[in-house]
Amino acid sequence: MERRCRWSAGRAAPSGTRLAVTENEVAKVEALVRNVVSPEDFGMIVSNIGATPDYSAIYTTNSAMHTAFVQVSLKDDHKTGSYEYIARVKKKMQTDLPELTAYFQSGGMVDAVLNLGLPAPIDVQVAGSDLDLSYDTALKLSNKIRKIPGVADVFTPQDIDYPALQLDVDRMRASQMGLSQQEVVDNIITALTSNTMIAPSFWIDPKTGNDYMLTVQYPENQVKTLSDLRAIPLRATSQSEPTRLDMVSNIQRIKSPTEVDHYEIRRTIDIYVRPLNEDLGRIANAIDGIIGQTKVPTGLNVTLRGMVQGMRDSFSSFELGLVLALVLLYLILVAQFQSFVDPFIILLAVPPGLAGVILTLWITGTTLNVMSLMGVVMLVGIAVSNSILIVEFTRHLRGEGMPVREAVATACRVRLRPVLMTSLATIIGLLPMALKLGAGSESYAPLARALLGGLTLSVIFTVFLVPAGYVLVYGREETRA
Repeated sequence: MERRCRWSAGRAAPSGTRLAVTENEVAKVEALVRNVVSPEDFGMIVSNIGATPDYSAIYTTNSAMHTAFVQVSLKDDHKTGSYEYIARVKKKMQTDLPELTAYFQSGGMVDAVLNLGLPAPIDVQVAGSDLDLSYDTALKLSNKIRKIPGVADVFTPQDIDYPALQLDVDRMRASQMGLSQQEVVDNIITALTSNTMIAPSFWIDPKTGNDYMLTVQYPENQVKTLSDLRAIPLRATSQSEPTRLDMVSNIQRIKSPTEVDHYEIRRTIDIYVRPLNEDLGRIANAIDGIIGQTKVPTGLNVTLRGMVQGMRDSFSSFELGLVLALVLLYLILVAQFQSFVDPFIILLAVPPGLAGVILTLWITGTTLNVMSLMGVVMLVGIAVSNSILIVEFTRHLRGEGMPVREAVATACRVRLRPVLMTSLATIIGLLPMALKLGAGSESYAPLARALLGGLTLSVIFTVFLVPAGYVLVYGREETRA
């Protein structure tokens, strides 16, 4: 499986730049990438430039002729990581191509899932009905977010100053000419971008049976100026003579947004934030502080979405879920051992494991994220399983009449082998993932490190702490008896 890294030149040139100019800028980016990426690691490069007003616009993130994105894939056995190459290309673009605004993102499937489909781990959305006011507020927030330590990229994908033409149809005049608004629009679309989108028709070859889509469009370069556009003839089904476009409409130049995004019906302006490392929580808290200190105009809402939203929801639900899981586990053990004391002794293996998780994450510089929390859940299951082996066998030996201390010592000696086999197999199996040796292991490294560190410390304390707790509780009862 190839490890793909994707970075996109979000705004290859100022708004309204011709497609040919954008193509030249993207060619410079491709040449820069080939110079930065080692030939031994370089796999393939694919560029997507501009947007066409048809069905193909669904499959691209580009919003206009001045936007493009470049996808780069590395070979399976690449020596340098994708994030290292992203840093090098970004630094090179800042010096060689300062006129471009770029946003970099990795192309992993895991990142796309964790980001909830958004291009960035942190997406600051400014929502409101006034698009100009939302955009101004987003620019102010972007300038402040760029100053946060640890932020790699800040990018706003929407533009609101794209040059456009506004067509106002005089309905009274059009009706006198035998035209409706729909017919006027259909004539313009047919002249400029063909009639495939509005009136598809098919012709089937009687000899071969192949079907062909027939479209009608003006010859290329026939409409070059605004005067040519105004002179477009309009034809109606009820009229034999055509009418010029400027006879029934008014055309004026305006500035329009390149794209209008919505979240829950409301218009939004996005601010994509890419952290330099995995510390999303600190950056998200800093952004919250900036939003709190910024006077947001009335009618606008600022919300953090993306991976941060899922992370915070996971953290809030994990606290409750972990407590409920421990309570449920305790009740199951109470029913299994028919005792209220033995489950407490079994759960003594959990606190050392949690301490090992915190210590390992701190030593390795790994953040407490969703993946590491998943490792904590897996750790609790393995630690409790190892502890059950000792307590259950100790109860069995005591049932045969063996004293408490002798039963505990025998159980620890006999059960030490299965405990070590299970734990060592898990620890050794997680080492490559914790060291980020495998393809795509960067995303799962926090899970492996949390489980590896917690399980190591838990095993060491399980064979000492759990037996000591058992002797402390039942040794006194035996002495009294």
